Amino acid sequence: MAELADALDLGSNIARCGGSTPSLPTKNMKVTVDSKKGLKTNLKVFVDKKTIEEKIGIRLTELSKTINIKGFRPGKVPVEVLKRQFGKAVYGEVLEKILKETSTQAIEEKKIKVAGHPKLDLKSYGEGKDLNYTLEIDELPSIKLQPIENVKFTDYEINITEEEIKKRIDEIAKNQNNFVDKKDNEEAKNGDLVIFDYEATIENKSFEGGNGKNTQVVLGKDLFIKGFDKGLTGAKKNQTKEIIAILPENYPKKEFANKKANFKCKILNVKKPEPIKIDDQFAKNLGAKDLNDLKKIINQQIQNQYKMSLDAISKENILNQIEKLHDIILPDNLVQQELQLISQDLKKEDIEKNKKENEKIAKRRIKLGLLLNELGEKNNLKVDEQELKNAIQQQVQSMPSQQKQVLEYYQKNPTAAASLRGSIYEEKIINLIKEKSKKTKKMISSKEAEQILKGDFEKKKYSKSESAKEELEKPKKLAKLSKKKKKIRKK
Repeated sequence: MAELADALDLGSNIARCGGSTPSLPTKNMKVTVDSKKGLKTNLKVFVDKKTIEEKIGIRLTELSKTINIKGFRPGKVPVEVLKRQFGKAVYGEVLEKILKETSTQAIEEKKIKVAGHPKLDLKSYGEGKDLNYTLEIDELPSIKLQPIENVKFTDYEINITEEEIKKRIDEIAKNQNNFVDKKDNEEAKNGDLVIFDYEATIENKSFEGGNGKNTQVVLGKDLFIKGFDKGLTGAKKNQTKEIIAILPENYPKKEFANKKANFKCKILNVKKPEPIKIDDQFAKNLGAKDLNDLKKIINQQIQNQYKMSLDAISKENILNQIEKLHDIILPDNLVQQELQLISQDLKKEDIEKNKKENEKIAKRRIKLGLLLNELGEKNNLKVDEQELKNAIQQQVQSMPSQQKQVLEYYQKNPTAAASLRGSIYEEKIINLIKEKSKKTKKMISSKEAEQILKGDFEKKKYSKSESAKEELEKPKKLAKLSKKKKKIRKK
């Protein structure tokens, strides 16, 4: 392959001369199957020197019309002169084109479905010589789809009670800050909001960041400076309080970190929390028409939260059944590529430790990918540009503050758009399977939904721990086996 790269680089020398290598069908080409084992096929490709020389001649004639060489009129440079000066470069350019054309033709001629990129190995080539090369190809397996009508899945519907809806609305109301002024003589206590200005000094000297205006602190949360809330407890409106506090270790100016500071605080106001009245106005503040509308929205939100997770479990069950229905040979190169993707961010020791499990995951992904793609092709499923635009638009609308960034992300990253297209395609295939398979509708409570989700989590957790256990047991088994072998040798 290094030789091929060297040959192709020659073409760059004449790129500035304009024109392009002639794209003609390579007729005088012979393709033979050198070997075939499983999904690996080796092809031998032969192109005679006459064909190559014809294409070089056409390219040189093109160049003679556009190139300028000292001593010759524009467009009147003899082909032989060009051949002497640019022969190697033109040969490299023509060779690259021929390799692309003939390798594609060879694969089409032998009706091979390619998995990944074929490996090309030049055997013999050069100016005035025939071209011989081999193609090592990983093929996609031939898949005979099994009937999917017997695939079973459960379509869960979740019944949300009034009590659950009320609890969720109460939680929303509780998290809404609603403070009202206390009387001037009322002291601040835990839960109250204290608003104050302050000036702080270290050893009677002002320092950067040592003053603040309209600072707000909810007592009891200790979010300002550790211990500061305690100093504000008992404060009244218009009062001045002095509080000594230790500046935090992560103070922006490192030279002041962990220093004792004296804060002089002017209390501007003290407010107490007041429960929010849950009524139509509260609902309108949250964007609903009224309280009943808010309840419907909350009901749908809770249902969707469970539904999404339960649908994921159903999808997993469907995929497990589809996988078990089919037995196919997997292209090793695709499995290895997937394995690299899984392991790319792992440390070397983790790659070795999880090798068996990761290989299992890679094989499953490739198998399911091939099966789902075959289902999609057999049923003429496609994702058109409008569907892709709609999906991008949904993401844009779900992130109002980052609409421009989301759009630019997909415009500048074709791989991201391709990945989204793949997700839409997969969703279409899963929906097709659901339409054709046996569906059981089941109404469950949120408590039952929690149990199903917990059970699925525990199942996956157990599966991972068992895989890890197997890996840990391996050295022990090998040690026992080694001891047995030694005993046998002694006998």
